Order: sequence, then C-alpha cells, then structure tokens
Amino acid sequence: MPRHIPKSLQEDQKTNLKSSFNALAYIPRFFKEIWNVNKGLFLWTAVCRLIGALLPVIILWVGKLIIDEIVTQTNLEITDYSQLWTYVIIEFILVILSDLISRAISLTDGLLGDEYNITTSVKIIKKTHQVDISLLENSEFYDKLERARTQTTGRVGLMSNVLGQAQGLISIISLVAGLIYFEPLLIILLVLSIIPSFINEVKFSQQQYSLARSWTSERRELDYLRYIGANDKTAKEIKLFGLTDFLVNRFSTLSHLYYKLNRKLAIKRSSYGFLFNVLGSLSYYAAYTFIIYRVLSGVITLGELTFLSGSFNRLTKNLQDFFSRFTRISESALYLKDYFDFIDISISSTTEEDMPLPQKIESGFEFRNVHFSYPESEIEILKGIDFQLKAGEKLAFVGQNGAGKTTLIKLLLRFYEPTSGEILLDGININRFNKAAYQEYFGVIFQDFFKYEFTLKENIAIGDIEELENQNKIENAALLSLANEVVDSLVDGYNQQLGKRFVSGMELSGGQWQKVALARAYMKDAKVMILDEPTSALDARAESDVFERFIGLTKGKTSIIISHRFSTVRQADRILVLEEGKVLEIGPHEELMTNQKLYAELFTLQAEGYK
Repeated sequence: MPRHIPKSLQEDQKTNLKSSFNALAYIPRFFKEIWNVNKGLFLWTAVCRLIGALLPVIILWVGKLIIDEIVTQTNLEITDYSQLWTYVIIEFILVILSDLISRAISLTDGLLGDEYNITTSVKIIKKTHQVDISLLENSEFYDKLERARTQTTGRVGLMSNVLGQAQGLISIISLVAGLIYFEPLLIILLVLSIIPSFINEVKFSQQQYSLARSWTSERRELDYLRYIGANDKTAKEIKLFGLTDFLVNRFSTLSHLYYKLNRKLAIKRSSYGFLFNVLGSLSYYAAYTFIIYRVLSGVITLGELTFLSGSFNRLTKNLQDFFSRFTRISESALYLKDYFDFIDISISSTTEEDMPLPQKIESGFEFRNVHFSYPESEIEILKGIDFQLKAGEKLAFVGQNGAGKTTLIKLLLRFYEPTSGEILLDGININRFNKAAYQEYFGVIFQDFFKYEFTLKENIAIGDIEELENQNKIENAALLSLANEVVDSLVDGYNQQLGKRFVSGMELSGGQWQKVALARAYMKDAKVMILDEPTSALDARAESDVFERFIGLTKGKTSIIISHRFSTVRQADRILVLEEGKVLEIGPHEELMTNQKLYAELFTLQAEGYK
C-alpha cells in the first residue's frame, strides 16, 4: 500500500536553526512551572549541582598536590609524609562527597520530574476538558494533543538536561580557569576539538525533530494498527474476516517508510559524527603532546602535568557533553513548544454567557430555523430545523441513519454551535447561559458510551461521581436500569473490576454494559434526560422493562429518546421524524400512523418483521 511522504516534510516546513533557538525562549516559563511544583526540591538540586560543578577541579588540584608532594619527598634526605597523607585523605573525602552529591542530584531530579510529570498531565487533562468537542474531532488538533500528551518523559529529561547544563557550565569555567593559569594555548586546541561535533549535532537534531513532528499522525496510525492487531476486543473479527495479512501489510508498509527515512538520517548523522570525532581526537592529542613537551622541557612540574592532562581530558568531555546537551535541549525545547502551544490554546466564546439558568424549565426548548454543517465541510447535515420540546415532554427522534438525530443532540448540548438559526430555552438563546452550568442540566447516555475499565461501582457512579460513596444511591440506580442483574452475576459484586486490561478484570456482554451505562443516567437527577439508542444490545423483554421504568421515573421531566425500535418510540408523547436533515413530521404515534408518511412506513415494515 503506497504512502506519500507527509507534506510537513517538505523543505518549506522543515525545522531550521532559527526555530530551534526561538524554542529556547520557552525554557524560562518551563522552569517557572517546575519551581511552582516544588520549590524546596528545586533549591536542593540547584545547591547540589553547584557543589558538584566545583568538585572536579578541586579533586584535580588535590591530585596535583599529591604528585608534587611525592616528587618533593623523593628528593629529600629526611622525609615527612604527614602532608602527603593529609592530601590523600582530603582527596578521599572529596571523592566520597562527589558520589554523594551525584546520587542526591539523581534522587532530587527523579522526584522533581515525577511531580512535574503529574502536574503537566493534570493540566493536559483539564485543558482537553475545556476545549470544544468540535476541536477534539479535528485531526490537526488531535495531533497537537497527541504531541503534548506523549512527550511528558521528554519534558522531564529536558529539566535534567538544563540543570545539568548549568552545572556543566560552572564546571567548565572552573576548569578553563585552571588551563588559562598554566597554559592558555590549550584553550585554542580545545575549541578546535569540540566545534565540529557541535555543528554536526545541531544540524541533525533539527532534522530528527522535523521527521518526528511531521509523522505525528502516521505514528498515531501505527499505534492504532498495533492495538487492533493484537487485542482481545478485535481478535474475533480479525480471525473471522481474515484481516491479519491486511493489517500486517498496512503496518509494514507505513513503518518501513518511516524506517527508511529514519535510517537515511541516522547513517548521515553517524558518518559525519565519525569524521568530526577524528578531527576532535587529533586536536586532543596535539594538546596532549604539547603538555608532555612542556614537562620534558622543565617548564611545568609532574603534578602540573597530571592537573593539565586531567583538566584537558575532563574539560574535553565536559564540553562534548555541554554541546551534546545543548542540541538535546534545543530539540526538546521544540517539543516543549508543542506542549505550551496546546496549553495556550485560547478557549474563546463568541457568545454572551450572562443569563442565569432557570431553576425550573417553564416552556421548554425551541429550535428555530437551525442549519448545521460540520467544520471544514460543505455538506449541510441539518437544513432549517424547527420544532419545540415542551417542558415535561417525552420526545422521540426517528429517522434513517444519517438523518441528523444525534447531531440535534450535540447542538442541544452545545458540543457544536448551529451554522445559522438558534436554540432557545424558555425563550432565551442557550448561548446566553454558562456552558458548563447549562450542560449540568442534562443526563445523557450515548449509543457509543465509553466502557470504563474501573470497578462496577465506579462505572455506575460516573453518572454523579460526587456520590461515589453513596452505596444506596448506586444500588438504586442499578435496580432501575436492571444493572442489579449484572451485579448478581459477578464474583466481587459492585467491587468487581471490569474489562481485561487489569488483574482480575471481567468483560461484560454488550447488553450488560448497556444496563451499567443506563444506571449512570439514573445516578444524576438531571432536569433533562437524553437516551441515544440506549437499549440496542438488550433483548426485547429487557428493553420493554427498561423503557417502562424510564417512562415512569421521568414523569414530569423533559426527555428525549432516540431509538430504531418503534415499540419503544410509540411510548413517547410525541415523535419527531427526520429525513435528510429536515423535519418531515411531528406528533403522537396515532397521528403519525394516520399521516401515512415515513413513520407509518417504517413502523409497518418493522412490525411485519416481528410476525
């Protein structure tokens, strides 16, 4: 299955050096977030890194003193080793302290990183809740969400790298000071040994990010193919329809294309890296030869040789680490930009939410000439919808697939805004109400309700999570939805773990899941109840029982029912019939049957099927 290279890999969209440096501007904001997470831990790791940065040059200097003292004592007739052993003890203490500081840094970084990880994950979850459903159903937005969600580990690594960079810089300054004091010429050789590798790393890290970013949606597809290809929920259909080869070929084609692009980049990076490393090694050994020559010439002592060679070697490594970390930081900063881009998405509202919600629905809801097209689509789903949902009325939506039934629900719930027209509650445009408070008005069970792999008790309490510990209310909701029958069949009852993802989990049948989902609706004492195909997996007797209870329990409450089963629909006060996004007819069952239009036709066809 041939796939094209994503357009974001085109030259005009690749990440360049400027964008890498621009992304570094997010670092201060990043550390402000970390500081707010745990100020004490942050200060502790900063102090540890400061001490850790100065210890290398101090240890090298003590080593120099030890060597010089040994040479001095070997040339004396009367020896006194007390000073020598003092230096050795000091070096031993410094080495132990260095190890202790290193472990303290690892510990604090790990703890601080974990806390930051938790904080950012919570922010992403909350931000996702704030954005409109329309955005979440947009593929480009979902790519942003995916990058923000999956790069948490990278952000924790960025924290350690930036802190390590500060530590490395202090250490480099102290080592450079030592080199300048003895042999300033070594600094030139040092620079020549490092710069080529740095240029190489910067160049290829940008290209690596460009590749990873441009393939966000493709990598999401790969993850999806892995999931459906090796999952208990899809195994039956994959076996039955013989989909294995199809999935394998699709996965292999896409993953090999990504592999080839990545391989090409990796080979180039490795080849250039080897070449620049050879140049760096030549510069290093030139410096080493120079130091040896100076010792043989009697210009510097053997201890100073030890100090200089050790300092140059450590400084070379520190600079390599410094520049390598810099490229990782600049690359991670680009990912950091993705995170802040997501967090900074503006939640704008073009409406004036200045009206208080009515404590009691008086007249009900009204759709006035409502038209609707999904974003970035020219196809009109709803075409001039006009109808009323009266207070306390049970209204059923009927129509063939694609007629617009669920879309009407999404507009009523303010998941989307009408393209034109308006929806009123007691004569007031629903956009005038606070969205969150308005949505609290509704108790809804969608056809594609989510099966949370929590305990049964938690699955029911999701309808009103504040009542999680109210066992009586949970049991009553289960009784009303017939979910009590599910409870009786489970070993651990309400505490039974559902789903196969976790230990001791048990999977429910489709009908059992629907009873659990219905119980959620009964948990919430909502002013408006909406059931969107809530009983499609139930047998006829269970469905009839569920709706008889629903009709009785929602007496006096405004409610909407969507169902393809007309034995259910006929129990509604009125029935709204949709056809191709328009209201074809509306009225009680008996009236619609006398109209001899679509409703009567569909009802008769379904009734014939039961004979």
